[in-house]
Amino acid sequence: MNALALNRRNDRMLTPGPTAVIQTGRLTLRPHRLSDADAIAESLSDFAITRMLARVPAPYDRQDALDWLVQHTSGLGIDWELAITERDDVHIGCIGLELRHGRWHLGYWLNRYYWRQGIMTEAVKAALERFARRMPDVAVHSGAFADNPASLKLQQKLGFEIIGCSELYSFARNTMVPHIETVLRPGALRLSQAA
Repeated sequence: MNALALNRRNDRMLTPGPTAVIQTGRLTLRPHRLSDADAIAESLSDFAITRMLARVPAPYDRQDALDWLVQHTSGLGIDWELAITERDDVHIGCIGLELRHGRWHLGYWLNRYYWRQGIMTEAVKAALERFARRMPDVAVHSGAFADNPASLKLQQKLGFEIIGCSELYSFARNTMVPHIETVLRPGALRLSQAA
């Protein structure tokens, strides 16, 4: 085997494999389906949700959801985009673990009618546990807009630490917004939700 072939093999980025299906006490996290478009559009048409997301435009409609779903259901990407569902399998939110600029990033959102029930903490913890089993030596980056203390609290509860502040463009708000940057270092995930 020549040196060029060896270098190509060593340059490959490790990936977590296909998007997992994860069961928790009350939730199923699963790959998205095209049939999730209506539920996604309904959730993301709510400005209370989209204003906290950097890359989601407002207004948001069914065609926006379909455009996103076509890309993320193709099976060609290495990212995990998990639909959050309850027992009825209706899409109520999303968790994404995406490789951007050589680093893994966590993002998430939940339909407003499911807020303050511990659902997002349960879902994010389960997704991160599974991801860490597949990628044990990888840090996960995240963050939250400065006016989203609930998201920052969730991250800190799970072991993320604040590493900086910046400004990030919000498509929904059409402006730069202060953003708190966080990281979950390998082995730092807190398994107890009471942290």
